[in-house]
Amino acid sequence: MSYELRDGPPSVDDFVRLREVAGMAPRPREGVERGLGNSVYAVHAVETAGSGSNSAVDGTAGAGPDGTVGMARIVGDGGSVYHVCDMAVHPDHQGRGIGSEMMEAVMAFVDADAPSGAYVNLMADVDGFYERFGFAETRPASKGMYYRVE
Repeated sequence: MSYELRDGPPSVDDFVRLREVAGMAPRPREGVERGLGNSVYAVHAVETAGSGSNSAVDGTAGAGPDGTVGMARIVGDGGSVYHVCDMAVHPDHQGRGIGSEMMEAVMAFVDADAPSGAYVNLMADVDGFYERFGFAETRPASKGMYYRVE
């Protein structure tokens, strides 16, 4: 199989689907519809038609209708705070370097866009992955926290 990275977020349907199949907490469709366009940066991975499979056409092997199998994005103010989030690769396509390629694209954007001293953060759920890109745990100096609107 071969893949292509495309700048910009995936469709709303693919975003919702990828979070679900990757075991991530669901996001309300209304929030996704409002939020995706506000990304500071986004990239998604698409299985290309020349990959020897019909997944880009018929949705098999975990690809969305347009072949989307992965996504990553940055939210924030575009100057002092950048939050890497919504990094997901469909389980049928994991272990092929897609996540690493998307993270390299995210970090290339940060390197080109973020001014010196900008704070880049994320919530890591995969041990050892983000450390390869220079991220370090904040504990004990600080701890990650969240609040979910009910």
